Amino acid sequence: MLNVILTGISPVDYAPIFSFHGLVPELATVLMAICEVFGCLSPSVSWTVGAGEEISAHTVFSNAFILLLRLWKFNHPPLEYCIMGDGAPVGSQLTPEYLLLLRNSQVLCANSSSKSRSSQKQLPVTSSRSSQNPIFMDSFPKLKLWYRQHQACLASPLSGLAHGTPVHNIVDSLLNLMFRKANKGSTSIGSVSGSSSISNSSGPGDDGSHLWPQLPAWEILEAVPFVVDAALTACSHGRLFPRELATGLKDLADFLPASTATIVSYFSAEVTRGVWKPAFMNGTDWPSPAANLSMVEEHIKKIVAATGVDVPRLATGGTTLGRLPLPLAAFVSLTITYKLDKASERFLNLAGPALENLAASCPWPSMAIVAALWTQKVKRWSDFLVFSASRTVFHHNNDAVVQLLRSCFTSILGMSSTSLCCCGGVASLLGHGFGSHCSGGLSPVAPGILYLRIFRCIKDCSILAEDILSLLMLSVKDIAETTVSRHGSDKLKRTKYAMGHGKISLATAMTQVKVAASLGATLVWLSGGTTLVQSLFQEMLPSWFLSAQDLDRGGASGGTVYKLGGHALAYFAVYCGMFAWGIDPTPVSRRRERVMRSHLEFLASALDGKISLGCNMSLWQAYVSGFLELVVDRAPCLLHEVDLKVLKKLSIGLRQWKEKELAVAILCRGGPEAMGVAAELILDSEW
Repeated sequence: MLNVILTGISPVDYAPIFSFHGLVPELATVLMAICEVFGCLSPSVSWTVGAGEEISAHTVFSNAFILLLRLWKFNHPPLEYCIMGDGAPVGSQLTPEYLLLLRNSQVLCANSSSKSRSSQKQLPVTSSRSSQNPIFMDSFPKLKLWYRQHQACLASPLSGLAHGTPVHNIVDSLLNLMFRKANKGSTSIGSVSGSSSISNSSGPGDDGSHLWPQLPAWEILEAVPFVVDAALTACSHGRLFPRELATGLKDLADFLPASTATIVSYFSAEVTRGVWKPAFMNGTDWPSPAANLSMVEEHIKKIVAATGVDVPRLATGGTTLGRLPLPLAAFVSLTITYKLDKASERFLNLAGPALENLAASCPWPSMAIVAALWTQKVKRWSDFLVFSASRTVFHHNNDAVVQLLRSCFTSILGMSSTSLCCCGGVASLLGHGFGSHCSGGLSPVAPGILYLRIFRCIKDCSILAEDILSLLMLSVKDIAETTVSRHGSDKLKRTKYAMGHGKISLATAMTQVKVAASLGATLVWLSGGTTLVQSLFQEMLPSWFLSAQDLDRGGASGGTVYKLGGHALAYFAVYCGMFAWGIDPTPVSRRRERVMRSHLEFLASALDGKISLGCNMSLWQAYVSGFLELVVDRAPCLLHEVDLKVLKKLSIGLRQWKEKELAVAILCRGGPEAMGVAAELILDSEW
């Protein structure tokens, strides 16, 4: 790995290879060691590689440091830290500590394996004895110190810089070097100290590169947040022009490329605080997006056309809404100063994705403005930038998200007038991805693809699940009003464990109901994981059954909508449970037993008359019968986790509905202890 970095080859190119072979934890550990060592060396320490190129300690450190940050998705905003599974949020696990934990677990598994040789071949560790021992963050004190500072910068505004300390002196030195041209004949930009600017020690035509402090990288990184804060403060107060700010930050990043990470984290944190005044992108102080903004707006409208969502105007009455939060304006101005060449690759590989995520997390139309600015610089990136901007239409507009979800249901059911594929199904939901290969430029993007790109940024998933449940019922209502009413409503008859239909139209309706339910369950699981599924079973479904629901106003469907609605909810609930916890006899989580027991107790109490329901009884009966049928047929192991008293109550309630075979089947699937109760019910004279 060190040879790769020393040769000047970008280690970022190797990240997919390491990830593909599962070597990320070991790679991260090696990179931490490289950063710890080379970050303590002076930049005057250098090596000569193959083609006679000289590589300094700063270069080696920066290559390793930037790759390390990309391994734990350093540039992703906190909005993407959604809950998936039973553990902590995924985002909180993508940290150096978590990568070391994975590495240590791999070492432990290798050491305890009986086939040590084969295990060592699969495990990417060296044969040295030290590599077989656990490694923790305390082994890298400099990295640990920087990481704590990084977390503190995200959590609260900067503080604690004492006058006269070594860090304070480095801050002053860096500020004076970054803005030496602006400082000439004026007070210092370094307001953190109030000291005067650096004297004119460099002659005319001297770029002053030899004046940069010859300090180890870790010492410079410790000062960078205060440097950026002082520079941005000076710009907001008019003591520094925006162009000078961008140039100074670029000089700092060129001097120590690893400082890009700290610049990114500072701007990301300050945007979320909302304390900076907006920057007007007027073309005078800041670059103007006016040349391409109307084009970006038209392309965004075309991309989201299949969803029926209205795109807010970017320009009204000839006035362009060209305002960005000051930290974001400074960041995008900094990125624009770089040329698209090999020398700038390190910076753009880290800053580019961070800029996209940061702009996407800001209010509309921040990402559209960033897209317009970068489109002026690189036209071939236009499609990607516009598509990224189109996602932000949904980030801060809950109504737009609900409309997108509705488009997902109507498209997969073939009921959308704007659908890309009139036949419905997955082809209509997902389309053919994104591209501009069709005539006329950008093509509309299928609603499913758009949702896959925006669901991580949805803040309140609990409200989202309620919306999905409501949209599922609206879809059932549409199915009942179109498919069934068109062919004539017919009574739904019962067979062994499934529904028999008098006509083909009802079979078609049930097929569409299953499709809608599977889509709804997929959206719930994708958006909130097991936490949202648990909330669905323990809170949303019971509340829904306890309240009155009018799905058939005027009785147009003859009550069929309630029967279809009950079966839709049954499939929806079972699919959600399967996605969250599986159907294996040995549960992957204790949560499954707790949640399913609670839900079946609710059903049993309602059947026993202890709970008063507000929903239509046809819907309730269809749900209970359908849910229990699916559990008996597809997930009987769930019944083993329920108390026998609950199973008996369910069986008695089903018997009262003339569901004799299902009542017995529930007890038969309940394990050996339930067989006696099943025999008693069969022999009961009232059976």
